[in-house]
Amino acid sequence: MANKAELVWGNCLLFIKDNIQTQAYKTWFEPIVPVKLSDNALSIQVPSKFFYEWLEEHYVKLLKLSLTKELGEDARLVYIIKMENTYGNRQPYTESIPSNNHSTLIPQNVDAPISTSSAELKNPFVIPGIKNLQIESQLNPNYNFENFLEGDSNRLARSAGIAVGNKPGGTSFNPLLIFGNVGLGKTHLAHAIGVHIKEKYVDKTVLYISAEKFTQQYVESVKKNTRNDFIHFYQIIDVLIIDDVQFFSGKSGTQDVFFHIFNHLHQNGKQVILTSDKAPVDMQDIEQRLLSRFKWGLSAELQQPSLETRISILKNKLFRDGVELSENIIEYIAKNIKSNIRELEGAIISLIAQSSFNRIEITHELAKEIVDKFVKNNKREVSIDYIQKIVSEYFQMNIDTLQSKTRKRHIVQARQLAMYFAKKFTKASLASIGSQIGKRDHATVLHACKTVDNLTFTDKQFRKYVEDLNQKLTL
Repeated sequence: MANKAELVWGNCLLFIKDNIQTQAYKTWFEPIVPVKLSDNALSIQVPSKFFYEWLEEHYVKLLKLSLTKELGEDARLVYIIKMENTYGNRQPYTESIPSNNHSTLIPQNVDAPISTSSAELKNPFVIPGIKNLQIESQLNPNYNFENFLEGDSNRLARSAGIAVGNKPGGTSFNPLLIFGNVGLGKTHLAHAIGVHIKEKYVDKTVLYISAEKFTQQYVESVKKNTRNDFIHFYQIIDVLIIDDVQFFSGKSGTQDVFFHIFNHLHQNGKQVILTSDKAPVDMQDIEQRLLSRFKWGLSAELQQPSLETRISILKNKLFRDGVELSENIIEYIAKNIKSNIRELEGAIISLIAQSSFNRIEITHELAKEIVDKFVKNNKREVSIDYIQKIVSEYFQMNIDTLQSKTRKRHIVQARQLAMYFAKKFTKASLASIGSQIGKRDHATVLHACKTVDNLTFTDKQFRKYVEDLNQKLTL
């Protein structure tokens, strides 16, 4: 009956293909394998329970209509889930599920059916951004190559990005790791590559996601026992873009699952794009086997832009916003804000806002006032002293208490949070951070950062501490 099943399913696919978008067809119907046809019941094999539930939730009417056209009103559809489990089980996971929200699951090689309520058959893995007909890329179209200006500081990364955009998975730049300090355009470039691919290859599934969000989804999948569904979802992506991959540091479970996803994508010619605030050689608490994968392709650094590049960036920004400024003011801003592009554009936005809200002309004096405040504020943010001040005020204690040797829980947590944010917002070494926060050693700082990461995922109240302080420190 296998040949008959293939014939019936082939006819169903012709009907389905005419009624949905090409992207959705390739993602959700091409992986399906017809298995058998028996008593007007067509059995089809799908890769995971997540896959089955997505079909039932979004395409059940289309499936029913196509099958009815082939087999009549008595037609039935049975899903066979068969996903290879590479995590210890020798036998692949297999079960059969009748369609149309029937409430019986029939695992293979089990004599009696297992009864369960249909309420339990909901999608176990919900990702924000998945719409009815396709996976949303989560890309920002405003971040494109057109407004990512080339300079000596980014030429290699930009050129590699264009090459990947023109031929995803088909260059030696796989993975492409873009690294550099904050505000230099890593996220912009990653989005630009994805946007370019979506324009050039409409049918490719592109997904941008932060490493933090990826980790949260993984933790949730473990809690709900849907780890295989999580893995399968990411294995169907054609171009996976993960921002701030250094966030995986110290998270062994996330690293393990990403290792398997990465291998599958790479072996199947899919493109992986990563961004990080540091080079692979400087990443701490990332497993060696994963670091070796990062080095397979190209690691391209974004450096601080030169004066000429900063001037070009400002002129481009002003042109796009329809604002005119004198060359002298543009040059003054570019000369005085050197650290990164984000601060550079932030200063020009503040200048325009001040002029517009107060209805005053943009003069050299106004520009100097804005730049002085902007530079001062940004210098304050990267100060370990400032971080200790904010954390101490938040927990209503003085800095001496924060730095003391006491082991009281709330003081220890405050001290650990100060160390965590010092590592996050400054370029200071672990030894330097420890020395300035109570004369601790680098191992204590490392332990503090790991503790904060762990508590953020397990303790709601502690998570709020992190969110509140993060907001205060980035204002």
